[in-house]
Amino acid sequence: MIAGVARELRAEAERTNERRVLVLAGDRDRGTDAAYDAIVSLGVDDEAVSLVSTREGFRFEEHRPRSADELLGRTREAVVLDCHERFVPNALGRAVGAVDGGGLLILLTPPLDDWPAVRDRFDDSLAVPPYGVGDVTGRFRERLASTLRTHPGVAVVALGDRPERDALERDGLTGEQAAERDGPSARRAPSAPPGATFPAAAYDACRTADQSRALRAFEALAEPGAAVVVESDRGRGKSSAAGLAAGALALGGADVLVTAPAFRNAAEVFARARELIGTETDGGCGEADRNDRRGDADERDLRTPAGGRVRFMSPAAAAADADEADAVIVDEAAALPVRLLEGFLDAPAVAFCTTVHGYEGAGRGFAVRFRERLVGSRFAVRDVRLDEPIRYARNDPVEAWASRALLLDARPAVDDAVADASVDDATYRALDPEELRADETLLGEAFGLLVAAHYRTEPNDLARLLDAPNLVARALVAEGRVVAVALLAREGGLDAATRRGMYEGERVRGNMVPDVLTSQLRDEAAAEPRGLRTVRIATHHALRDAGFGSRLLGEVHEEFGGDAGDGAAAGPVDYFSVGYGATPRLLRFWKRAGYRIGHLSTSRNDASGEHSAIMLRPETAAGRDLLARHAVAFRDRERDGLSDAHRDVDPDVIRGALGACSASVPVDLTETEWRSVVGASVGPGMYDSAPGAFRDLALAALVEGTDLDDRAERLLVRKVLQGRPWEEVADDLGFASTSACMRALGDAYTSLVERYGTDFALAERERFTGE
Repeated sequence: MIAGVARELRAEAERTNERRVLVLAGDRDRGTDAAYDAIVSLGVDDEAVSLVSTREGFRFEEHRPRSADELLGRTREAVVLDCHERFVPNALGRAVGAVDGGGLLILLTPPLDDWPAVRDRFDDSLAVPPYGVGDVTGRFRERLASTLRTHPGVAVVALGDRPERDALERDGLTGEQAAERDGPSARRAPSAPPGATFPAAAYDACRTADQSRALRAFEALAEPGAAVVVESDRGRGKSSAAGLAAGALALGGADVLVTAPAFRNAAEVFARARELIGTETDGGCGEADRNDRRGDADERDLRTPAGGRVRFMSPAAAAADADEADAVIVDEAAALPVRLLEGFLDAPAVAFCTTVHGYEGAGRGFAVRFRERLVGSRFAVRDVRLDEPIRYARNDPVEAWASRALLLDARPAVDDAVADASVDDATYRALDPEELRADETLLGEAFGLLVAAHYRTEPNDLARLLDAPNLVARALVAEGRVVAVALLAREGGLDAATRRGMYEGERVRGNMVPDVLTSQLRDEAAAEPRGLRTVRIATHHALRDAGFGSRLLGEVHEEFGGDAGDGAAAGPVDYFSVGYGATPRLLRFWKRAGYRIGHLSTSRNDASGEHSAIMLRPETAAGRDLLARHAVAFRDRERDGLSDAHRDVDPDVIRGALGACSASVPVDLTETEWRSVVGASVGPGMYDSAPGAFRDLALAALVEGTDLDDRAERLLVRKVLQGRPWEEVADDLGFASTSACMRALGDAYTSLVERYGTDFALAERERFTGE
């Protein structure tokens, strides 16, 4: 029976150039055997089938659930996803995306009625200490099972203990015919447009007219001053078009720098570039192909006989070297912070490819903030949008099912619905997971805000929101619409044995802030106080800077802090915390909210290009003790670290971090040191005679706050604390000469002598000023 169902699904899928889903719900071994039988009945080549499972020994291409990202950019006629033992929502998203038009996704699941109560190894990952797997719920699976039973294009077979007892619950057929859909026969093969400068082979390789239009826009990158923005939903071929463009530019001798949050995101770019370069050189066996045959090719650096190349660099490195390339292509640009995107404006020519919906990166930073910066730059900007799917018909029901089941198209409320919202009239409320599961509109708006605000939101995060026992969500609602949302994680409160294990190097799931303070900063007691970390906080983009984020945080503080009520029935917390990529703006925001810094990472995040900051807001004596000792440790680390690991950090980030330090800075200079400082500020002295004294004063002033202007504070950071050469500092800060820079430093220390000077120092100053 199952083989017949699979054949009917496959036949309809091929007629319509769509995909279908076959759910085999029941015993795992029976489902595995049935999936084999179904695939054999379809006559599908084994090499066109992938299986995602924790089991091994199959004849198909195998992937583990945690490694399903290996399917990105792949095209498969059938994918079998084993949902027993370790069901990873991310793997479901990857499996769906790999199935070609006319193909079949086969899901092996427990009985759908039982599935929500099943606990597997993915649930173990949600049970972060001190919670156990018994505290994890099954709302995500309950919702998923409901979509499988109701959505078009999904067949469900309830497996019996033997084949004759299998029951067909849904046949999954839609009754659609090829003429009613835009299948392959409805598409005209793209050809090179008149006046095209890229090779004809590049246009021949395009799979849709949309791709051909995008490729033509990419031709502008051959000249300096051009910028191209390509937007699309998932699966429309923007990365493929970017790869053909990169290859064509390289064939013309250009150095094309490609970047993305990770190389796997750019794999399709390099695959298509390599394909074109191989086609156009040596009759289909060009340099890249010969290297591939020798097995020594660098997949991240493709070269052409004309001297061109297509090379990959991480986002932070690419932004720093953008002006060294002829053109830069940024794939999944919406997944990168605005501050990092701005670095690519130094490139001679640049293209930004962004996903409009989907977990590759739907952050509004690109669309709302960076877009304005790009339009106001020196570049002539061309926009292209791709709407036509590459591998399946436009109205494919499986795409619609996956979008609904995984909220791939989650988005906030439309702008007009919230435009008149007032922060004072908004209502603070809990987002109960059970209510979210039952209310699709509420879930979509809340999760849509989280997706829009952060580039790393994935299907796994939807499962965490609905099922993880350590997470709570709070929101502001205006006129029935979610306008701000905060996702919060309970941390700490760990027993002595767990704390000891963490200190000695054991990995403890979750508990990000206690883990950093314990394992990296060597504080074995850090995981004892109870904390509440802001994992994400997002305000509707139409209401930015209107106070909604601050209001939401204030409500959270009141609900969970100190002697407040019991919050989510787990008691008040000792401190609030947050960890994020440090920027001057965010440092100001969190400081205004009462948070103080405890740590600034020594290395940059490869994707964000930022140093990560951890900040705390204490609520009890235990929280105050925790912050006090880490504020002192941070102060002491920075005194030396600013001329070492933090030597290249943006001075405005350093100003913001030091200004958010709650530890006082003792100033205890010797008379000899005061002579040097006073002499350099109002007399003939030299800075180089006592750099340690200057450093102590600068650190104290920046921690406690100064009355200096911004440039003078940056001067304290760049020259005194980071120890940069005079010529470099003068150039960075816009001084006319190094002499002017030196005089400005002396002027700054005149103010610091007035503030911190001892009687001896003030008397020394009077010798030169008469005051």
